[in-house]
Amino acid sequence: MNLNSLSPAEKTHLNIGYMRLSDSAPLIIAHEQKFFERYGLEVTLSREVSWANVRDKVAVGTLDASQMLAPMPLVTSPGLKNTSGPFITGLMLSLNGNAITLSSGLSKQLDIDTNKTGDSCPDPVIAARRLGKIISTLPRQLTLATVYPYSMHTFQLRHWLRLGGICPDRDVKIIVLPPEQMVDNLARGIIDGFCVGEPWNTAAIQAGVGSSVVSGYQLWNNAPEKALVVAEHWHNNYPSTHLRLRLAVMEAATWLSHQENRQASVPVLARQQYLDLPEHVLKPALLGDFQYSKHSGTRNNRDFIVFHRYQAGFPWRSRAEYLLRKTLELQGETMSDSEICQLTEKVYRADLYREAALLLGYKYPSTDYKKEGVHTTSYLFEDSLELGPDLFLNGGTFSPCQP
Repeated sequence: MNLNSLSPAEKTHLNIGYMRLSDSAPLIIAHEQKFFERYGLEVTLSREVSWANVRDKVAVGTLDASQMLAPMPLVTSPGLKNTSGPFITGLMLSLNGNAITLSSGLSKQLDIDTNKTGDSCPDPVIAARRLGKIISTLPRQLTLATVYPYSMHTFQLRHWLRLGGICPDRDVKIIVLPPEQMVDNLARGIIDGFCVGEPWNTAAIQAGVGSSVVSGYQLWNNAPEKALVVAEHWHNNYPSTHLRLRLAVMEAATWLSHQENRQASVPVLARQQYLDLPEHVLKPALLGDFQYSKHSGTRNNRDFIVFHRYQAGFPWRSRAEYLLRKTLELQGETMSDSEICQLTEKVYRADLYREAALLLGYKYPSTDYKKEGVHTTSYLFEDSLELGPDLFLNGGTFSPCQP
């Protein structure tokens, strides 16, 4: 690509937010590998402490852009509760990366020790059903944590609980905690389990305070997880800057798609100024060898976190619709199909992804919508694009109401 063909950046110094999570890698690598610099941007990465903090800082302009949870730009749109937007995304940052982890004591009660079964991961449906039976005998309500009220973590936790016949709104108490506070609260007995992104499940497992019962990938193969989000007015003011930002991060995601680069990224992410964690805590998820309990073997899954493969960066409006419907369900609100389509098209800007992909010479979908829950393996979409499996645990499909 000829960089001279790009319009000059309207703003060259950017403050970009990220959380202390493994899937912040595209932003950190874009900085370390000088992809930002290549596109004429001077970027300061700002490590944030909570998703609410990220949301508010982008809304007021303290941050020019940030890593955000996939549902967040939809949730912060006018017409919904807790609004502070409008926000938009023209690039997804990652697929998958979460897990549900229970305290060691609770895991022992479930009797899902992977050494006994001979497998390296438990059966998540059996685990959920056993938890349902245990809950009925407990003298107190279990407290489980998620990272944000409207997040893939919350949706996945509720999905898994229902598989065990557990009502998320009645049988357990679900609270919100910042990701990096999960392990400490689990160790202190303040919570009994959590759904969080890596590396915090691994941190709990290696510390011996918890065991994972199911990964996010198992709950929904290749679910949208994080997005690169800006305020809509910021994009309108700095469209060329936003394009350069997306180009740099897309190149970083491509760099991370190679296993040898993933390996090289671990010591970089571990540095004090980034995630400030030991390399052995970061490796399992990033390299695809996740360990469900401290004394079990590892289960290899190269798709545990996906940054580039399967059109991971494309902001599917059909997936936005799924996330929005789940959010409305939790909020007890309704929107018409036409209102849902209008909102998802306003927030999930597939046109902006195509603009950048065309300049990079990347292939991209010609449609913004696809069905979910029907593919058990990777497959060809529109005859030339490889997409990944998209199954929901225990079945189910989702068909969008595309315009």
